[in-house]
Amino acid sequence: MTGDRDPQATGPGDQGTAPPGVAALEQEFDVGSLYALRAAVAAHAAKAGLSRQQVYDVTAAAHELAANAVMHGAGRGRVRLWTSGQFLYCQVTDDGHGGIGATWPTEHGHGLWLVGQVASQLSIDHSPAGTTVTAQFPFSPE
Repeated sequence: MTGDRDPQATGPGDQGTAPPGVAALEQEFDVGSLYALRAAVAAHAAKAGLSRQQVYDVTAAAHELAANAVMHGAGRGRVRLWTSGQFLYCQVTDDGHGGIGATWPTEHGHGLWLVGQVASQLSIDHSPAGTTVTAQFPFSPE
């Protein structure tokens, strides 16, 4: 597990910030490892106690965000999953260097739209260092 930056999520009191070293999953990815990333996200979301539908939603969201990082960012990135209170957070970051640009388009395709539909909150942070997207998913019974 590597951790050079704490995740930042939206919400009052910054509830989504994971303390260093507490991420349930932290995994780097590139175009060749998206399949393995989906499997790891699904396993960790299920272990965290999400319902079957929520596991599917988190996995689809993580894949869409990772695919955006590959296509529109640096071609690689990092995903982090962690829980805090009644929420699971999924964060995808890229360094923005070497890709099409430092920002992911919000009007091309439907990936960010899809994530916005299944997550209870979504934040997107663009900076010279890259893009960080954090999606929040509430725990709910099946």
